[in-house]
Amino acid sequence: MAHVGGFVMTPDLSEELDPDVTPITIPSNLHGSLWKGKDDNDTNCWASPTGKGFMIRGKNYLKDSSKVVGGDPLLNLVGVDWLTVDKSVDRIALHPKCLVQSEAGKKLPFILVINLQVPAKPNYSLVLYYAADRPINKNSLLAKFVGGSDAFRDSRFKLIPSIVEGYWMVKRAVGTKACLLGKAVTCKYFRQDNFLEIDVDIGSSSVARSVIGLVLGYVTNLVVDLAILIEAKEESELPEYILGTVRLNRLKPESAVPLELSD
Repeated sequence: MAHVGGFVMTPDLSEELDPDVTPITIPSNLHGSLWKGKDDNDTNCWASPTGKGFMIRGKNYLKDSSKVVGGDPLLNLVGVDWLTVDKSVDRIALHPKCLVQSEAGKKLPFILVINLQVPAKPNYSLVLYYAADRPINKNSLLAKFVGGSDAFRDSRFKLIPSIVEGYWMVKRAVGTKACLLGKAVTCKYFRQDNFLEIDVDIGSSSVARSVIGLVLGYVTNLVVDLAILIEAKEESELPEYILGTVRLNRLKPESAVPLELSD
């Protein structure tokens, strides 16, 4: 799919995952505490939209700053946990009841775990689980990110937000501008077995804390889309591609499930 004039160009993702390995069928029995919606009329649920709602760096970005419409995500969103915690919890993928620790989860070639730690009373964790259907190609940008230093990851880990439905003041506060999360807030990275977990401490930034506080106040009336990317900074890395997306459809804070921690 490529209409350059209309700014639609799907990047070639064939080299990010190992092209010599047959893709597995990702099991349908993987799930988190938040349920997957059947359509846009469902509430308090998640979906995995295409990247069409996001503008990302095009092939000629370094020359003319041109952006293109995002394509389908590289990774599959297989589950979402919506949790309450007494205090922020890192390395949530090690929890025995976590999707990553299930028999099906252990068989996946790779899982990217995004743990968005939301400061509130109580504190929340929104945990996104993205699965690859093949191993990561050793020469890919994704491999560099997964195996790289924290400084490299901080300089590349990017999120694009979009309030699809909601009040104008929330749309204005959140915006649609891409944000390097590792520069804006404190991120911790944990690489083990077949996964990489990124713990995103939203409370580490007063600006992020105030924005998320506003979002939480209206979240039952919001449809929020997020895209996760590795920022492309060199010509060989362009055009950018979307690692994963999520749509959060009118979440109910009270539906969050308490995370049981062993002493």
